[in-house]
Amino acid sequence: MSTDAPEAPKANTWLLEHAKDHHSQCGEDGILGKALEMLPERDHWCVEFGAWDGRHMSNTCHLAEEHDYHVVFIEGNPAKVEVLKKNYADNPKVHPLCRFVGWEGEQKLDHILGETPIPKNFDLLSIDIDGNDWHVWKAVEKYRPKLVIIEFNPTMATELDYVQPPVFGTQIGCSLKALEKLGKDKGYELICVTSWNAIFVDAPYFPAFGIEDNRAETLRTDTDKVTHLFSGYDGEIRLTGYRKLPWHGVPIVSKSIQVLPAFLRHYPDNMSRMKRNIVGLYRAIARSRFRE
Repeated sequence: MSTDAPEAPKANTWLLEHAKDHHSQCGEDGILGKALEMLPERDHWCVEFGAWDGRHMSNTCHLAEEHDYHVVFIEGNPAKVEVLKKNYADNPKVHPLCRFVGWEGEQKLDHILGETPIPKNFDLLSIDIDGNDWHVWKAVEKYRPKLVIIEFNPTMATELDYVQPPVFGTQIGCSLKALEKLGKDKGYELICVTSWNAIFVDAPYFPAFGIEDNRAETLRTDTDKVTHLFSGYDGEIRLTGYRKLPWHGVPIVSKSIQVLPAFLRHYPDNMSRMKRNIVGLYRAIARSRFRE
C-alpha cells in the first residue's frame, strides 16, 4: 500500500505565484506564460490592442521576442504604430495594424482579424483600451481565443456591476464583476485577477487549472485603488480607502463633496424644527434638480 500523502489542492489564486514582469505592468508576463503552459494545445498566435509601440506595458511583447509567437498588434495612434513597426522591423511574425477597434461594422475585431492569417482559435487576446473594453469583447463572435486578458477599472469595488456607455472617447471603463458576468455569458471562466486585469480561459480548458472557487471576490486580492464613500447618520459624507484619482494623483477630500452645510450635519431627531425645515428645502431642491 502506498504511503504517499495525497497532493494538496492548489490555492485558488495560485497563478499569482508566477507573476513576473518583462514588459507587463502587474506580473502578467509570468502569469500568462504559466497559463499558456496549462493549455493542452497551442498555435502560437496572439492579439493585443491598444498596443502602443508593441513594448510599453505590453502583455504579448515577451511572447513575440522570447517565445517565437505570431502577434497581431493593433494600435489606433499612427505615431505609435510607426514606432511599433520600427521595433519589429526584423520580425516577420509581427503583424502591426493601425486601426481603432470598436463593436460595430468594420471596427469590430472580427472584421479586422479577417484581414490577417490568424487562426480562429488563437491562444491569447489582450484588450486594453481604457474605456470600451467590455463592449469590444462582447462583439467578438467569429474568433475564439483560448485565453483573454482584459483591463477593468481598479477604482471600482469588486461587487460593483458597471459598464460605461458604448461611446467612443468615453474613458470610464468597467468593473471586474461586469467582466465576470460577460465572460460567463460568452463561455469563459475567470482564472486570475491582477491589480488591473482579469484573465479568462475558454471553459473547456478550465478544469486543467484546478481552481475550485473562481468568483471575482475570491480571485481579486488587490483592492488598494478602491475608494469607499458612505454617509454618517449625521448626513456627513465620509471616505475610506485609496481616496485619490490614481491617473492624476489628485487626492479626494471629503469636505469637497459634502451635500449639506456643516450646520445641518446632525441626526434629524436632534435638530431644531427650523433646521429640519431647511433640510426639507434642500431635499426638495435636490429632487427637482436631479430628477431622472
